[in-house]
This record gives sequence, structure tokens and C-alpha cells, in this order.
Amino acid sequence: MKVVLFCGGLGTRLREHSDTIPKPLVNIGYRPIIWHLMRYYAHYGHKDFVLCLGYRGDLIKEYFVNYAEWISNDFVLSNGGKTIQPVTSDIQDWRITFVETGLHSNIGQRLVAAREYLKGEEYFLANYSDALSDLPFDTYLQAAEQHNALASFVTVRTADSFHAVYANETGMVSHIGPIKESDFWLNAGFFRFRHDIFDYIKPGEELVEAPFRRLVAEQQLYTYHHEGFWSAMDTFKDKIMFDRLDGKGNRPWQVWEKNPRAK
Repeated sequence: MKVVLFCGGLGTRLREHSDTIPKPLVNIGYRPIIWHLMRYYAHYGHKDFVLCLGYRGDLIKEYFVNYAEWISNDFVLSNGGKTIQPVTSDIQDWRITFVETGLHSNIGQRLVAAREYLKGEEYFLANYSDALSDLPFDTYLQAAEQHNALASFVTVRTADSFHAVYANETGMVSHIGPIKESDFWLNAGFFRFRHDIFDYIKPGEELVEAPFRRLVAEQQLYTYHHEGFWSAMDTFKDKIMFDRLDGKGNRPWQVWEKNPRAK
């Protein structure tokens, strides 16, 4: 299945980086977060990508057009420094389509703009490009197929530092506790769509608002609860968290290192 990635947001809450580069290009270690996400999908056999570009899409194009495998891979240097031979390859078998989808478009509009590149796809995958997870993707897809819904997505618990508050109509609190112990789940992306999804998106609509409510009304929206690692890079604090995990060698999203697969 093709993988649509939404890469066009302004990243206003990550100004320390996104004033100069788009958020998908903010690095974790040697590689930008979008590379980590694409490498995750490639591990599960999904290597045909459609990137929906917006803010500083030119830099995303430049990154992949001038991709340097030697930056994060072992390599052999020979011929007086003129020849670089990587020991391993990251993106040699990836196919990437770059689509300009507008500077201020919302997610729904970006998806519609990429529609022509999804012709012939009965199902396709889609995701935001600023979050990583150790989601068992094969298990998730199997569950989605069993439910046979038109659209599926993953939900996760939110950060431990937040609390869920229950109160009556007068404002008197009846319960307060860690939000991860409540019934609240967060949209984490990792969408799986049947091509019919385009029939549910009207001009200008955001993807997870009116279109998803129509799917709910028809019982065509399924969610998979994931209790493992998931985190988005929304703020500079999130960037520091990812850098610390990377520095410690604790990278739960790098499922390709924990469970290598034959190519």
C-alpha cells in the first residue's frame, strides 16, 4: 500500500527549528524525524511514499534528492576519496512522490490534492509526519482488515503529566487522576483508508472533523488502541526528549533494529 505523509504544516510550536526548516526535517540523531517514520513503514514493506508538501517543501525535496547515505551508515572510502561505497543502504528501494499541496491547506485538503497519485489503490495508508511509535503495524493492519471499516486509525494515551478531571454541572469535582487511567484516548494517526474516503471529504474540510463524523454515523470508523510508545514532536521540549532517548540508545520506534527482516 502507498503511504501518504502530511508534511506541510508550519510547526508554530517548534519555532526554535521550524523558522528555518519544516518540522519533518528536524533531526533526531543524524536523520530527520520524517526519515525515521519512513524507515518504520519500509520495515513493514510499505516503501511507496506520497509526500504532501507545504511550508518549505523545497527543503524536503532537496534532502531526498541530495540524500547522503554515508552520514548515518558505515561506508568504505576509496579512490583517493572519490568513491564512497555504503556498507548498507537505507532508501535504495523507496519510491517517493513529492506533491505541492498548498502553504495553508489543512490535512483534508492535502489528502484531496494527492488523490490523483492514489488511483488504482483500493486501500492506502496515511499519517502525520511528526510522531513516532513502536506500534506493531502488522497486528494493527490485521485488526483493521477484520473490522472491514472504510477508515482506521490508532489511538494512544496522553502524557503522564496531565490529569483527567470529572465534574458535575455545578463544577464540583467528583474525580481527578492521571489521564492515562481515564477513558481518554488521543488520535495518533497511522491511518488506513479505503479509496472511498474521498467521497466523505467536502471542499475545505479538515480530515478528522466532519468527514470522520460521517464515518462514525455509518459505523465505518475503527480505532486500534496502542499501549506502547508513541510521541509527537510538537514543542522544543519534545525535541529534547527525542534527543535524550537517541543519546541513550533507547529508540523504541526503531523497530527495524529490534526485529530485522529479510529484504
